[in-house]
Amino acid sequence: MKKTTALFKALAHQTRLRILCLLLDGEVCVCQIMAVLGLPQSTASRHLAILKNAGLVEDRRDGTWSHYSLARNGSPLASQLLEVLGENLPHTTIGAKDCQKLAEALQKKNCA
Repeated sequence: MKKTTALFKALAHQTRLRILCLLLDGEVCVCQIMAVLGLPQSTASRHLAILKNAGLVEDRRDGTWSHYSLARNGSPLASQLLEVLGENLPHTTIGAKDCQKLAEALQKKNCA
């Protein structure tokens, strides 16, 4: 039950839902998450750590930066929840705006 509770707690924050929305189309660098959401590095890292500990995302290091993606081998419940979120988050006003900002940031391909 602890894992299920952690999973739902991780989903119970708007910033973490916005991060998940950004990751729906694939791997994203933490610098791009910071830029799109207007977050300082420490805040972005804290939210990403919560999502990672809940089994929703995984990371990959590349020099100074970490790149995040949706967890491929999460629990069946996490996978089902990510599927439902993937069908709905991009259609919210904030989700659509965030995805547009991310598309623009990915075209620039630069991390600060």
